[in-house]
Amino acid sequence: MNVHISAVVCTFNRVDYLRKAIKSLVNQTLPKEHYEILVVDNGSTDGTCLVVLEEFSSVQNLRYFYEPLLGLSQARNTGWQHAIGRYVAYLDDDAIASSNWLAKILSVFDTVGSEIGCVGGRVVPIWKTPRTRWLPSELLSYLSVMNPANNPTVLDHNKQIAGANIAFTKNVLEAVGGFQTDLGRKGDKLLSNEEVLLRRQIETKGYSCFYHPEIVVWHHVPAERVTKSFLLRRLYWQGVSEALTQVHQKPLSTSVRLRVGISEAFSIVLSPLEIFNLLKPTNDPDRFKRKCFTCARIGYILGMWGIVK
Repeated sequence: MNVHISAVVCTFNRVDYLRKAIKSLVNQTLPKEHYEILVVDNGSTDGTCLVVLEEFSSVQNLRYFYEPLLGLSQARNTGWQHAIGRYVAYLDDDAIASSNWLAKILSVFDTVGSEIGCVGGRVVPIWKTPRTRWLPSELLSYLSVMNPANNPTVLDHNKQIAGANIAFTKNVLEAVGGFQTDLGRKGDKLLSNEEVLLRRQIETKGYSCFYHPEIVVWHHVPAERVTKSFLLRRLYWQGVSEALTQVHQKPLSTSVRLRVGISEAFSIVLSPLEIFNLLKPTNDPDRFKRKCFTCARIGYILGMWGIVK
């Protein structure tokens, strides 16, 4: 085999979704000798191992790894560390790759230029329940629904891409040490920003991130995520993640972190409208958006103080 790219799927107790993700990778237009599929089982207890090893036993370019240390970043690191390919592409276990997904990623890496260290694409939602009127567009990215540009482009710092559809050169991952394991999903903690921090780290080494809207995956959005309670939790943990990311980029003393948190807390307390929006139930999309962003600010404060629940 002359493997050019490694497709990594990290999974935890989502075997029914995983089947669809693997099938989408088996049915790629790229010749099978040019890519491999790595499934990293992050301590699943739902029969994931049997499904991968038995149902997909005939897939010769598929390899299975068991990672007992819980955490998406830990599993992602296991993936790239075992990858054979020059490039490493990550697909969420609840996502479905388009048939030319890997071929398009390779094409971008091979044609755009050697300064590209990261490539991302469009994430199209598969809604398991109709999108409700109280869910504003500004919150869709927190459900991994993303299309930051209509045309192929190098992304600036203000444009994000989703970890559900992202690829890196392996040497760049090695250069920065991979994903920070205190960021990213871990059990019931909805931590994030692991790929955000990684992007910033590779950009400091002179690499850019390129987006191409024809690199497409479809991503399941289950009904339990299209709820106010989930999104409020999701934004709270986003705030925690922002605090941790900031500390990673520029280590802060305990006293500085305390002062930053106090300043942010006072700005909330001194805003009666913000407190009103936080406490009062609402179906208005704009008010719900502001309620979520206030939860993110609270998460940021507690993340700065090291009080994370």
